[in-house]
Amino acid sequence: MARKFLYLIAIIITVVVVGAIGLAIYGRELTDMAFVPRGEFVEQEALAANAYEDPAMWYSRPGIGTDDPARYQPAVAETPPDPATRTPSPEAPAAEQSVGSPDYLETVGSRRGDPARASEVPGFAVFFVPPTSYTKGALGDWNAPLDDQETDTLARTFLRGLASPFNRADEIWAPKYRQASVGAFLSDKPDAEMAIDAAYADVAQAFDYFLESVDDEKPIVLAGHSQGSVHVLRLLREKLAGTPAEARIAAVYAPGWPISVEHDLPALPIPACAAPGQAGCLISFASFADDGDPGQLLQRYSALPGLDGEPRGPEDPILCVNPLTGMTGGSAPASDNLGTLKPDATMGSAELVPGAIGARCDASGILRIGDAPDLGPGVLPGGNYHVYDIPLFWKNLQEDVIRRVKAWSTARS
Repeated sequence: MARKFLYLIAIIITVVVVGAIGLAIYGRELTDMAFVPRGEFVEQEALAANAYEDPAMWYSRPGIGTDDPARYQPAVAETPPDPATRTPSPEAPAAEQSVGSPDYLETVGSRRGDPARASEVPGFAVFFVPPTSYTKGALGDWNAPLDDQETDTLARTFLRGLASPFNRADEIWAPKYRQASVGAFLSDKPDAEMAIDAAYADVAQAFDYFLESVDDEKPIVLAGHSQGSVHVLRLLREKLAGTPAEARIAAVYAPGWPISVEHDLPALPIPACAAPGQAGCLISFASFADDGDPGQLLQRYSALPGLDGEPRGPEDPILCVNPLTGMTGGSAPASDNLGTLKPDATMGSAELVPGAIGARCDASGILRIGDAPDLGPGVLPGGNYHVYDIPLFWKNLQEDVIRRVKAWSTARS
């Protein structure tokens, strides 16, 4: 099953990469041609009021068991004990294959990951909004249908890599929803805004059911990636701000979507995380190689108004909470990375490799990860590691959420 999941993601990511290469060369015209739906937005029929009572409307929720993709636990890689003893690659001599270099992702086997001891993990509930897995592009609709098998399968694959760092929670909820197409986030057409609103309407309905279902004394963690982060930020503003549930937020994880320090962050009900032991705060970052070019990302970012309604300029810094330190800004060496989730050469399995990737927030708020590591076909042009934002720092994020939930619990004891 794992092989099928990873094989599928390899195929679809390759399609996305090819499209992104064309986008980098031909710009806005190719964007419209390849990704923006050609038809008009069709208003979505509202879901039944009790739609999310149906377990089939969830990718992850209590009771699913071993088929729950968010419960995936990767193996732990066995790495060579001394980088100097490794076989040199044609590109770099053995002496240069040190901790933090791309070659350090080489492994010599793996062992089963150790499960967490229940007594050491506080109870908490996670609401995770999946990223875009609807790949029809210009030939598709503005919103994914709920019965699209490719969208469904790819969403489960993404959850295995993106939601699994939260697998120590006693409850993980990840809803199906009629997500907006990729083109909705690349277009200024009114249809695009309506499509995003329609996707959010499903997410908001699922979140209402989540809050009704979870014990009202239990801390909650909101998380998502890319489109999922967009919806998480809106939930914060529209469903949590000023309500009793706001006080239950242990942490919010919204990587893969740029958040303006000046025009977005002040409009949110919680601050950015400034310390690793801080609760009730926001973690966000966007990963690029040191020589990567975030120009496409920043161009689109500056074209959109901030959450305060004011324009965001190209020089406005974005929020960067370093996932290795749990603090805003700064840098950390690769030796601080507890485990990067890396698929094997056949895309048939994945393992955690410690000490491979460092992280540094640059002046613009981009998270720089050093020399470009080889993680497979999902790396986008311009050294953009968007697909790997969470897997790059899988183990640190797993520990980070536990630390913040414990801090929340201690503050209320």
